[in-house]
Formats: sequence, C-alpha cells, structure tokens
Amino acid sequence: MSTDLDWFKSSYSSGQGGECVEVALSWTKSSYSGSQGGECLEAALTPTTIHIRDSKNPTAPVLEVAPTTWSTFLKSL
Repeated sequence: MSTDLDWFKSSYSSGQGGECVEVALSWTKSSYSGSQGGECLEAALTPTTIHIRDSKNPTAPVLEVAPTTWSTFLKSL
C-alpha cells in the first residue's frame, strides 16, 4: 500500500502572510492497483469528506464525496 502526504494551505489563510494553516491529506493507493500501471485511483479519508483522485494524474481535479456516499459505493462492489 502506497501512502504520501499532500500539503495545501487552508482556505482561511490569506495571501498577506499572517495566520496560516496547512493541511495534509494522506493518499492511499487502491489495493486493485497493480505494479504494472493501469487504471488506478487513490483516496484520502477525512471525517467529513472522502477525496478521490487519479493516481496517474495527481494534480488533476479531485472528486469529493461524503463518507456515507463512499460507504454505499463500496457496498455495491
């Protein structure tokens, strides 16, 4: 299982310096991802949001869903 941290500034941080907060998401690659590449996704779990991204393009937009939505999706597999 591959995990890395993705740091970003909080939306409450201003561009003027001052009080800044950085947040880290811990991304975990899907167990269905093989070492040969292919179709892979990564997820970062927080109490209020599940963040999902394409592991081959980690700077692309991220899909965000509620934990209940993620749980329903996983149960349907």
